[in-house]
Amino acid sequence: MRLDKLLSRLGTASRSGCRDLLRSGRVKVNGVPARDPAMDVPNGAEVLLDGAPLDTRMDRYLMLHKPAGVLTAKEDRNCKTVLDLLPGAYASLGCMPVGRLDKDTTGLLLLTTDGELAHRLLSPARHVDKVYEAEVAGELTEADVRAFSDGIPLKDFTALPAKLEILSPSLARLTVREGKYHQVKRMFGALGKPVEKLRRLSFGPLMLDDRLSPGEYRELTDQEIAALYAAAGLTHA
Repeated sequence: MRLDKLLSRLGTASRSGCRDLLRSGRVKVNGVPARDPAMDVPNGAEVLLDGAPLDTRMDRYLMLHKPAGVLTAKEDRNCKTVLDLLPGAYASLGCMPVGRLDKDTTGLLLLTTDGELAHRLLSPARHVDKVYEAEVAGELTEADVRAFSDGIPLKDFTALPAKLEILSPSLARLTVREGKYHQVKRMFGALGKPVEKLRRLSFGPLMLDDRLSPGEYRELTDQEIAALYAAAGLTHA
């Protein structure tokens, strides 16, 4: 990849700003000052800016503990988005949310640069479970458990069978395979139990890291990435 394009993709500066960095001798590639914007940077090369190494990986995988009041979107004129919670380099690399959590829903949100992985993980055919904790208005019953197990008819589709576990009269853990717009809230609403709080606990093999406070993130481990690819039926190079 061209050096100026690489630096721009990493969020270091604009393409023109990157050229200024190069002209001033602030960038080194494999220990040698690099001043040519068109220089081809081989994979695995060490790139230093002001003596500090840059993370030149193009593929990224993140776990974000999404807080309430933040949109799952790339950008929005009126509201903070999940990408606003991350360093700009992730957006520059094309890191995007996998699926969507409502503005007031909290918990585990996966973000990645791999569009094929995201598509596979979201497909109901892959049977990748999402687990939520829901606090509802009203008292949950065994009839609700059976209704979720049978599949709940909604206005525009019938939700696939889901597993509802009652934790207390108004608190439940729900496991679903779909992720349609407002689906979990609509399913509870169809039973007359409106959702008051909703938090996602897991996405396939990935569990929310309880060390992350709302708004915090971390990159996935190699083991977590491999598990996601396996769940998606893909091989990770």
